[in-house]
This record gives sequence, structure tokens and C-alpha cells, in this order.
Amino acid sequence: MNDLLYDQFQNTVDEVLVRHASVLDIMTKLEASNARINRSVVKSITSCGCTKLNAQKNEIPEGTEFYDLKKLNTNQLSGELCTTCREKVEQEIGSHLFYLTALCNQVDVNLYDVILQEFNRIKVLGSFSLY
Repeated sequence: MNDLLYDQFQNTVDEVLVRHASVLDIMTKLEASNARINRSVVKSITSCGCTKLNAQKNEIPEGTEFYDLKKLNTNQLSGELCTTCREKVEQEIGSHLFYLTALCNQVDVNLYDVILQEFNRIKVLGSFSLY
């Protein structure tokens, strides 16, 4: 069932993309949409203030085991996106997905297959996937 949703999304993107249909247009639009995602998150911190950033180096004590590293990670973002910021971030991520899917169409790659392969890879490798 889920694969149908992904396939329908991918087919719809293929149908509606008319104006920026060349691979070069798609690649540059994908990069621009990535910048807009970053900008919308930054604006939630700098303009709206619904979220706050407390960025600092994570101190790793000597002798820390690999599996203990996750416990030492801290979320440097606090607060919660307000309705306006959440809508903007979701809109920008949606646009990014559109152009990512358009790129998949250009190079004849099935988006669902990519997600499934990546999911299986991280399931098998777990923490060793190094994300």
C-alpha cells in the first residue's frame, strides 16, 4: 500500500513538472529548495524565536565506548515550532521532495525503491551506518 503512495506521488510529479523539466533546472531547484529549508529553520530561531539554538561542542570523555556516544549527544535545538514556522518548514520540505522526485524521474530511479534500500541498509548496519 505504501509503495502505491510513493509511486502515485512520483507519477504526479512527472505529470505536473513542465517549466523546469531539464535535469539542470531540476538540480538547481533542488539545491535552492534545500537552502529554503535551512532558511525556514533559521528564521524560526532568529526572527520568530519559537525555537532556540544552544550549539556547543559535545565533550566526549576519554575511554567512551562507541555505543555510549549516542547518550552523550544533546539536542541543540529547544522549543517547538509555532504553527506558522511549522507550516513554512513543511512547505519547504515538500518542495524539496518534489524536486528530489523530479530528479529521480530524470534518471529513471524509483523513489520508493531508494527509500526501501536505504531503510534496509540502516537496519542492517545500525549504528555502523555512521549517520
